[in-house]
Amino acid sequence: MARNRHPEETVTLILDVAFRLFMEKGYEYTSIQDILDQLGGLSKGAIYHHFKSKEEILVAVVDRMTAESNQMLAEIRDRPGLTGKEKLKTIFKASISRPVQDQIFTVAPNFRNNAKLLFGLLHDTIEEAAPNYVVPIIQQGIADGSIQTEYPKALAELILLTANVWMNPMIFDSTQEETWQKFMVFAQMMEGFGLDIMDQELLERIQTLTALYQQNK
Repeated sequence: MARNRHPEETVTLILDVAFRLFMEKGYEYTSIQDILDQLGGLSKGAIYHHFKSKEEILVAVVDRMTAESNQMLAEIRDRPGLTGKEKLKTIFKASISRPVQDQIFTVAPNFRNNAKLLFGLLHDTIEEAAPNYVVPIIQQGIADGSIQTEYPKALAELILLTANVWMNPMIFDSTQEETWQKFMVFAQMMEGFGLDIMDQELLERIQTLTALYQQNK
C-alpha cells in the first residue's frame, strides 16, 4: 500500500501522478484531490507532509524534469575532443532523442493550460541552461574558432528560446508543415552565425514528435 512506502518512494509516487495529471489536464485544472485520488490510499496529510501546496509540487515536478536534461547538458559541455560547434550539434540531437520527449509529446500537454509549467520552462532556459551550459560551449567555440560571435550570452538565449519555445508545437499548436517551416528558418538563422548544424536527422525527429503531439492532443 502507498501508506507503507518509504518517504522517498512516496515523493516519487506523488510526483509521477502529478506530472501525468499536469500534462493531461493542465496545472490550473488539477487539484490536490485529483492527485490524491490516484495515489492508492495515500492520505492528504501524507501529501502535505512532503509538499506545502500544489505549487510546491509543481516546482518539484519541473525540477525533476530539468535535472535529467541539465545532467545531459553538463556531460556534453565537459566532453573532451569536440569543438564548441560540434557540442552544440550534439546537444540538439541528444535533447530531442531522449525517451521522455516521446512521453511528453504523446501526452500532448496544452501549455496554454499550463502557464506555470511554461514559466518553468522559460525560467530554466534563461536562468539555468543558457548561462551554465550553452554559454560555456559558445565561449569554447569562440576560443577554438568554430563559433564567431561577440555576444555569447545573447546568442545562447536566442538559440534556446527559439528551439525550446518558438519551435515547440505544444506551445503554438504547430502542424507538421508549420514545424517544417520553422525548422528551415531556424536552420537558416543558425547558418547565418556559421552554425550549419541542423540536418535531416534532426528535422525528421522533430517531425515525428510533432506528429505524436497532433495525434494525441
